Amino acid sequence: MPRGTVTSFDEYVGLGEVVGSADVEDVRYLFHCVEIADGSRAIEVGTEVEFDLIVKFGAEEASQLRPVG
Repeated sequence: MPRGTVTSFDEYVGLGEVVGSADVEDVRYLFHCVEIADGSRAIEVGTEVEFDLIVKFGAEEASQLRPVG
């Protein structure tokens, strides 16, 4: 299961970004607030999360974000 850190989140539009690590380089995934697993519509920048990957519009996105720990 991929892990990463929330690096940005805009509560007004409900979009954010998670940076995860894939072997050698950092990989960035976008997410929408409806993809936060606990049903909240906001998440703090800097939160370590686990997430699933889904494909939307031809690109991988983070889904079902769950805080680690």
